[in-house]
Amino acid sequence: MRRLKVLLALLLALSMLAAACGGDDDSSGSDDGGSDSSDDGGGDDGDDDGGDSGGDDGGDTGGEIATDYGVDAENKIIYVGLNADLTGPFASLVAEIVAAQEVYWEVFNANGGYQGWTVEPVVLDSGYQTDIGIQNYETLAQESSDGVLMITENTGSPITAAIAEQAAEDNVLVIPLSWASLWPDPTFGSAILEKQTTYCVEAMNGVEWLAGKVESEGLDPALAIIGRPGEYGEDGSVGAALAAEELGIPVVYDGTGAVAGDDRSAVIAELVSSGATMVWVTLTPGELLDIFGNSVSQGLQAYWSGSSPSFNYLVHMPSDFAAEFSEYYFQSQYQAPWATPGIAGMEDLIAAMVEARPELNISDVFTTGWIEGIMAETLIRAAIDQGDLTRANMVAISQDSSFSVDFKGLSANQSWPADYNEAVVRSSWIYDVDATKFNLIPLGDYTPENPGSTGLIPIEQDYTGSVAENYVFDGPCIEASG
Repeated sequence: MRRLKVLLALLLALSMLAAACGGDDDSSGSDDGGSDSSDDGGGDDGDDDGGDSGGDDGGDTGGEIATDYGVDAENKIIYVGLNADLTGPFASLVAEIVAAQEVYWEVFNANGGYQGWTVEPVVLDSGYQTDIGIQNYETLAQESSDGVLMITENTGSPITAAIAEQAAEDNVLVIPLSWASLWPDPTFGSAILEKQTTYCVEAMNGVEWLAGKVESEGLDPALAIIGRPGEYGEDGSVGAALAAEELGIPVVYDGTGAVAGDDRSAVIAELVSSGATMVWVTLTPGELLDIFGNSVSQGLQAYWSGSSPSFNYLVHMPSDFAAEFSEYYFQSQYQAPWATPGIAGMEDLIAAMVEARPELNISDVFTTGWIEGIMAETLIRAAIDQGDLTRANMVAISQDSSFSVDFKGLSANQSWPADYNEAVVRSSWIYDVDATKFNLIPLGDYTPENPGSTGLIPIEQDYTGSVAENYVFDGPCIEASG
């Protein structure tokens, strides 16, 4: 009955998506998505350090476990929800993120779960449409046997912002695929458990690093900011402006919120004539390809970077401007890309994905799905150890000052203090873009000698610039648009 109801809900959502969508992939929504661990998280969850997908190593305590929704206590199954963009502007990467999280739970279950408890993901497609995302949330959050315990993937800032207040009222913990600076604010996102840094901090780091690159080439930094409206675009744009102000860099074009709709000719014209030597963008991949390609074609010579979801190697590496991206673009990110050596968590991820999904191509964003799995498993282990798998307890654990997660080198370890300034992660990664290294291979062809490459090469790991390090946050960089 559960699967039938979920299937019917999915079919309904897809039919509404078909009616609501139209036009190109950049006209839907106003935000972001994927960019862009069968290893353990490190929560303070008792004697077991949590999250290693290593089977029933904690032993069944035999104690009674409190449950309410999203848990089949008789069969010891926990249901988690993924409200994902599988057909919208970020679908190509989000599908890979979802696949990685699904594999994470397959490995977890194959190893016996934790104290006999296993996890089954329920995946719904939002198409990056806010109304459908809200409907999906209501399906996943229903207070019945067909609901889920928590949502371990919720694509996009607009959808996450739209459900944040209701999630708090429902005690439904949500891990967003969004890095908006709203989520660490307990007054807004008390049930939203953010991962990694924010678009605002990411932009601070990216602009400072880019300024150093410009200066190393003998140029004077002059910044252009280009973003789409909404939480995603505005958060990245505000962070870039704050960095420019702190560093004394002139903003020669401020296109915050200027990219809306399909006609970007005015933005391109102003950018090309601005005299910018560096450009920070917070866009969809299609918008970036259009603006970047037309700008360099019209003679703009500047170094570019932007909020992580802006660049998509599946879109940009095969494009006519691959060589220009290699020369001028540097990718900001939050984590280790595919096959980064010397990282224990990456070794586990590779082994699991190669075995479980040999037909898929390699992907940097497998890391994202794996990290979501680490977070959720750490929470689930802690809840089982406490004998309380209720929704309210999942939220309570996430708000406990002692709760933390060890990402095993895939990303900076994280905890969630109540104070916003303490909670914000201040580091990010910087990748070089090298189209000559671009070599997508099926996972089944992977070997340590032939790992393949997305063409994104890490040049700064856990980089924290002076602006991000010293900035005192009294709350989010933006307000929710809705």
